Amino acid sequence: MKNSLFGQGLKAGVSIAIGYFPVALTFGLLAKTSGLSILEATAMSIFVYAGAAQYMSLTLISKGVDPILIVLNTFVVNIRHFLMTAALNEKMQSEKKWIKGIYAFGITDESFSVLATQKEEKIATSFAFGVALIAYSSWVIFTAIGHVIGANLPAFLQAAMSIALYAMFVGLLVPSMRGNRKVVMLALIAATVNGFFYWSHLLSTGWSILIATLASSIFVEIIYARRDRGLPKGV
Repeated sequence: MKNSLFGQGLKAGVSIAIGYFPVALTFGLLAKTSGLSILEATAMSIFVYAGAAQYMSLTLISKGVDPILIVLNTFVVNIRHFLMTAALNEKMQSEKKWIKGIYAFGITDESFSVLATQKEEKIATSFAFGVALIAYSSWVIFTAIGHVIGANLPAFLQAAMSIALYAMFVGLLVPSMRGNRKVVMLALIAATVNGFFYWSHLLSTGWSILIATLASSIFVEIIYARRDRGLPKGV
């Protein structure tokens, strides 16, 4: 029974693996053009396994930001995982904490969506492992393949690929901004704060990104909390 549930998890995670293909491939390629070796790029995907944070780290690494600041920025970007795993824990079958810790590492936005939408009252641990394993394997393998592809690109294309990193961030941001004032406000405030600290040279790149992320998030949440309190009941 456990094997069949694991297999079902693998099948359920195939769509995630396919979706990771272009993103992980691009990350590996950009990691190469940013100066990371194939071992370093692959190790980042193995141990960090966080798409947005890994892309952000490439920018910070290329600018020589202090490793501690890179870790802090990664923590802030991925803080939502505390909420996702806490919510998912209510749906998972009872299990030892160390086992939960293993498959919790494999929880991403995509795997969370697959698991959280399961109709079963309790999700089997083997099913969760199946979903997490195929998604994780896809991310790591395609990172390495992307790096190999990047290493074989002409030098002028490798240099030009640094621009693709910023294009990737824009591509991730713009769809979420459509029809969502909160996201638009968050992006504009964060960009303004970061730009101020960056161009005034008051803070380094790592600190300016960290402060801008926290300040904009807190400010926007305060505005929306006050607005919600002012709404009549039932609205």
